[in-house]
Amino acid sequence: MKYIDYIQLNPFERFWYKFKEAIKNLPNTLKAFFCAIGKAIKNFVLKLALGIKDFAVGFAQGDIITKLSYLIMGLGNVTRGQVIKGIIFFSLEVAYIAFMVFFGGTYLGQFFTLEAQTHYETVSGGRGGTSQTLVYDTYSNQILIYGILAIMATLAFVAIYLASTKSARKCEQLKKAGKKPETFVNEIKELLDSKFHITLLSVPVILICVFVLLPLIFMILMAFTNYSDKNYFSFQWVGMANFAEIFSGSSVGGASMGYTFGNIVLWTLIWAVAATFSNYILGMVVALMINKKGIKLKKLWRTLFVMTIAVPQFVTLLLIAQMIGSSQDSPLNLFISMFTGEPSQFDVLTQNYDGWIARATVIIINIWIGIPYTILMTTGILMNIPEDLYESARIDGAGPVKSFTKITLPYMLFVTTPHLITTFIGNVNNFNVIYLLTGGGPKVNEYKYGAGKTDLLITLLYKLSVDQQKYGLGAAIGILVFIVCATLSLVTFNMTKSAKDEEAFS
Repeated sequence: MKYIDYIQLNPFERFWYKFKEAIKNLPNTLKAFFCAIGKAIKNFVLKLALGIKDFAVGFAQGDIITKLSYLIMGLGNVTRGQVIKGIIFFSLEVAYIAFMVFFGGTYLGQFFTLEAQTHYETVSGGRGGTSQTLVYDTYSNQILIYGILAIMATLAFVAIYLASTKSARKCEQLKKAGKKPETFVNEIKELLDSKFHITLLSVPVILICVFVLLPLIFMILMAFTNYSDKNYFSFQWVGMANFAEIFSGSSVGGASMGYTFGNIVLWTLIWAVAATFSNYILGMVVALMINKKGIKLKKLWRTLFVMTIAVPQFVTLLLIAQMIGSSQDSPLNLFISMFTGEPSQFDVLTQNYDGWIARATVIIINIWIGIPYTILMTTGILMNIPEDLYESARIDGAGPVKSFTKITLPYMLFVTTPHLITTFIGNVNNFNVIYLLTGGGPKVNEYKYGAGKTDLLITLLYKLSVDQQKYGLGAAIGILVFIVCATLSLVTFNMTKSAKDEEAFS
């Protein structure tokens, strides 16, 4: 298609054209993606090889003090004037060895089996009888998390060890050149001046490793175990068994996990698209109506919508669930009873009809609670669109529809596409709306693990992990959700004009 033909398309035709081109170029995109991964692995291997070579050359060319520093950290620093720095290196080495001998090494040795350590204790019973009671010295989850901690401590020590050997070689080179190594006071001053970024980021990095990275690795590794309520204290590695169960559709009690997972993935994507674009389009329409010339009391209308944001979302959801619940005293059933003359217990959130009534209801309720955020965001953007563009369009004979499709919508999409992507990912993981309204229901027999027609992947994960304590299977689903969300975010954002042409509307 020629450029002159492309610019004459409306936004929806352009989207469809880009979609078809993306599908057509998918093989080349995947090829480029895997080539980039291969290139990254190659660069990493080359850097690792160069690092090993530098490490070996430094040892071979160093004097006896430098060689001993490879065994006794800080020796090269102490003997060449950097006493405090050398003592710190040596103290860290002693602390690591003590940590591994008295704590970490024990769990690291059991890490590859996860076998819980137990023993039997003799307990005295009534009338002089005794019984044997099984006592757990260590639990499998304890071995797993402390083993990860030991591995992370080892990696941190390796980094410190390499820094120590590099510092020892640098001290030797300075000594041979007739220069004095930098004093500890000067290095502290550098950490507060030219290297202040290291000082500033060191604490956050440590906290991220402890409170983010450690639990994340624990969750990822949990997906390769049979950790569940049946073997809560002692579980083993099972490899890809949990992923195999998700995709193979193994049958239990007439229900299939593969069938359940496939249907929930499909509904999750339908929900995410519907919830994202309904809020976006309707919110933008309302914002345009409020900002239209001639509309009076604009500040009042904006305030009324913004006031709904002040109410916590979960309060609104619980209130709506009560209003349309199955109780005879709910406002919906009282309204129905007024016309039928009979008590009503209709519940739109649990009526089956293949689940579509409940599904449509949660989408409509999500529109109610989501539109104010879109209005608030788009109002500010609409007010910043240059008025000169509209005046030029009117001079050229463009009407309101043409101005909207050629000026307003492209500008809005350019500015808000990253927001649309994050909103879409947020709706994939929108736990509150589904769980607080329907609890995932209505439940059906063909779904496994108590899943229902409105369950998303995130609510299914919650049920598996919290309600049924099938932690391994839940962790496997969590990994799949992360892969899908991360891939969609990276691919779609890099394809947007916002990323490719940041200066287009500057």
